[in-house]
Amino acid sequence: MKMTMHIDEDVLAEVVKITGVASKTKAVETALNEMVRRHRLTNVLSKGLGLKAGELKNAWEDPFSEETARVAETPAKPVKYAKKSNRG
Repeated sequence: MKMTMHIDEDVLAEVVKITGVASKTKAVETALNEMVRRHRLTNVLSKGLGLKAGELKNAWEDPFSEETARVAETPAKPVKYAKKSNRG
């Protein structure tokens, strides 16, 4: 859809720079899509994913739990690579 709009040129230039898009039209489109994405994310998070506060708190693994720490301390097995052939 073609339309005439008055947009702050400095803000538009910053959006173009931040997003790296090739045109002002694409910058406006990208900014609008980002606003829609943020609004949808806010709606989902405000509903708490249908979980009660305690359930929501326990829905993610605690990155600082003892179990996670033990897994992180387990040494990885060394990787063995095959020798590269000189055929070519």
